[in-house]
Amino acid sequence: MSKRRAGSRQEVAAAAAGISLSSAHRIDSGRLQPKAAKPRGRRRPDPLAEVWDPLLLPLLERHPALTPTTLLEHLQEQKPDQDWSSLKRTLQRRVQHWKALHGPAPEVMFPLAYQPGEIGFCDFTKVKRVEITLRGEPFEHLLFHYRLAWSGWAYGQVIHGGESFVALSEGLQNALAACGGVPKELRTDRLSAASRNRDGSYAVDITPRYQALCSHYGLSPSRNNRGVAHENGIVEAPHGHVKRRLEQKLILRGSCDFEEPAEYDELLAEVFSALNAPRQRRHEQELERLAPLPAFRFADYELLPVRVRSTSTIEVRQVIYSVPPSLIGRQVAVRLHHDRLIVYLGSDWVCQLPRAYGSSSHGPRAWCIDLEHLIDGLRAKPRALLHCRYQRHLFPDQRWWDFWQQLLAGGDRDAAARLMVEALYVAVRVASFELVLAFLQQAQQRQTLSLSLLQQRFRVPPRRSAFSDPVISQHLLASYDHLLPGAPLSCGGSGLAAAAQATETRPLSQPLAAALPAG
Repeated sequence: MSKRRAGSRQEVAAAAAGISLSSAHRIDSGRLQPKAAKPRGRRRPDPLAEVWDPLLLPLLERHPALTPTTLLEHLQEQKPDQDWSSLKRTLQRRVQHWKALHGPAPEVMFPLAYQPGEIGFCDFTKVKRVEITLRGEPFEHLLFHYRLAWSGWAYGQVIHGGESFVALSEGLQNALAACGGVPKELRTDRLSAASRNRDGSYAVDITPRYQALCSHYGLSPSRNNRGVAHENGIVEAPHGHVKRRLEQKLILRGSCDFEEPAEYDELLAEVFSALNAPRQRRHEQELERLAPLPAFRFADYELLPVRVRSTSTIEVRQVIYSVPPSLIGRQVAVRLHHDRLIVYLGSDWVCQLPRAYGSSSHGPRAWCIDLEHLIDGLRAKPRALLHCRYQRHLFPDQRWWDFWQQLLAGGDRDAAARLMVEALYVAVRVASFELVLAFLQQAQQRQTLSLSLLQQRFRVPPRRSAFSDPVISQHLLASYDHLLPGAPLSCGGSGLAAAAQATETRPLSQPLAAALPAG
């Protein structure tokens, strides 16, 4: 009213008073005058008056965690003659009001602010809502997620198997290399790969390998409290953003199946590239406050000494791997990464194998067989295919296995083994698996399949022994006469020939055994 008396328009006066324009019209016309607010009293009787104080309130005081639904069910059990379902909302408001005044105080959340280059977070997460497959088989994996607190720049990569120190080491070092610098502090949850999680201080619980990794990069390690995931919320909450973007990428792709893990890695790199695009400027600003990377990487593998068995295999973490037969009996050094094994003989690189994981630590052993390592030895012993313990793993896919079962059903198991081993040899050494399998299936349909036809089609020479048969010329028995007493001894070949000719014309004077001295 004072604004109106000063000559202001009704809209300006209403805005200055903080009321609506319609209320200003009513006040200006005298139909409504502002009054002091009075507390509104109860308009109907309290429906919970009979049960709140004697029955429900003592329960809440003893157990504040009880929910309104539980209290309502308790009422229905104690007083089944009355219908309490219509009072559910009333009971919810009453319990909420009581807990606000008399219940335990909830945990206080404090807004946190970080400085550039101060701290980075890392964690592992699992993709649950979609199933990633490799060539139709489920791909068990995790995602390693690293994030800078100030700029929000993030990095992620696929981790084969589960959480381990080698996975943490490789993921963290790749993240720091992609970021271009090192923050002052690294925050994780209570990873078993980094700490022992015993009662005590974090400095005592930290594992020596994790301490060495952080010291190599000048990082100060820290972790959240047990069961308090929100303390790692800088990276925990963005897990959902990453996985939602990944799911959308898979929908656009039209398939969750990949031929190789590298294809999945490329798709995940695209997801993080899109996430980092709006944060690139802040990342460049934070990069100035990050410490430089060290001159070399920390070991992101576990070194295991292993002896190669006579079966041309090694055993690493309940998994049997094939290696080149030239290593049989030798002790090799295996660098165990989360996704691969690298085999060294001394300091010389020998081969690299994809890492496989068994079903459990106490279950049956898993097999990872490379046919190229064993095909030459198998070709020398084709019947070994019939009873080999890892027979199923010698075949590249299900189609080859089905064809092998058809050959066995034909009756002649030995011939089937020789034919299949030769076909596998041709596919590894001469042609390709697809080409050889197509030829086998066509020849079987024409009922002309044979070992010789296979060798002629792909121009494969028959298998030969590793050692050729020696040619030994038969000598005359008479050539031994020069060993008799009194016989002329000649070192030349002509002397032996002359003695042989002389022996042919005259009989022996005495048996050979009689010429030997007694004893």
